[in-house]
Amino acid sequence: MEYHQANNASPAERQTTSSVIEIRTGQAPGRLTRAEFSIRFRATFIDPAFRAEDQSIERLEDIAWLAYTDGRKAPYTQKAGPGYADPDYELSSEWIATKQRIDEAQKNWSEPSTPSRVLLICGSARNDGSCPSEISKSFRLLGIARETLEHAGIGADVLDLSLLTSEYGRNIHPCKGCVSTAMPLCHWPCSCYPNHSLNQTNDWMAEIYERWTAAHAVIIVTPVYWYQSPSPLKLMIDRLVCADGGNPDPTLTSGKNANKAKELEMAGWDYPQHLAGRAYGVVVHGDVTGIEDSRRALSDWLDWMGFIDAGAQARLDRYIGYYEPYATSHSTLDKDELMQEETRNVARAVAKTVVELRAGRLQEVRPKLSRPRPK
Repeated sequence: MEYHQANNASPAERQTTSSVIEIRTGQAPGRLTRAEFSIRFRATFIDPAFRAEDQSIERLEDIAWLAYTDGRKAPYTQKAGPGYADPDYELSSEWIATKQRIDEAQKNWSEPSTPSRVLLICGSARNDGSCPSEISKSFRLLGIARETLEHAGIGADVLDLSLLTSEYGRNIHPCKGCVSTAMPLCHWPCSCYPNHSLNQTNDWMAEIYERWTAAHAVIIVTPVYWYQSPSPLKLMIDRLVCADGGNPDPTLTSGKNANKAKELEMAGWDYPQHLAGRAYGVVVHGDVTGIEDSRRALSDWLDWMGFIDAGAQARLDRYIGYYEPYATSHSTLDKDELMQEETRNVARAVAKTVVELRAGRLQEVRPKLSRPRPK
């Protein structure tokens, strides 16, 4: 792996600087007491139906307590093997499996003979299988985009983030902010999860990384919640930070060794853009305010990661029932045929861009410029 120099200092000067960087500590709380751990562990089994198995639960709790106190983040590990800086380093077997699937998806993505594929993302937290008892308007708009893509002969992969609110054990755990310690500490794909010692498991991002990698374009369809992206969408966005500058070789940092990561960054990090070269479209809707800011934020984020916008008509923000009752918003969408057609145009623009990208024609007219500030 090659790294360019990130600033004007000499390698020796950077090494001297990195050797005196202080790692600030003192925020993390101490470990839970045995009694506190028991309360949290048993909260999962509060249903009276579990009482017949209290002795079994107690035995499981003892095992979980040992995993917690021993810090057994990855119970299954294996040597990294060829292609890694330290082939003898023990990496999580789960992480290696995810990385292999991503590498295979990237290989298929770059193969001209594979079918074109667009990842359609529903950013709403609502669906009729959870407390709202009704589907989201985002999901309906996504369906319009899907039909348009399929009519154009492009495959659609639907990622409905509302499943976080309605499926058992479905999780996107929050980003832990490794990148702010040093970029090389943020691994591609994320190695913070699963963390079995903390019961941070069933991390959906392991699959989501693969689906982003396999896509030739993405279309995000989302509402605005309190001036921002809905929490399921924001969770995914934060966890994709490793796709922009992330370290694909955790052995370089001996796992999560902050000192080694800081030294690597100061020696010059190249901030690899693992998902660059894909196209995108965005559909944002709201009922009172915030749609333009949200649409701009999503577009800016995708631009930053090296995605290619599919033109002005692929970036849509509209109100549905401006200051009207929520109860009738679906009926309002039924009547708003212009927005439905604008959503089709987003999909059409993305479909056209995918064709041009995969044929190499779009790259021919885009200047190849280096980034003076690669961060």
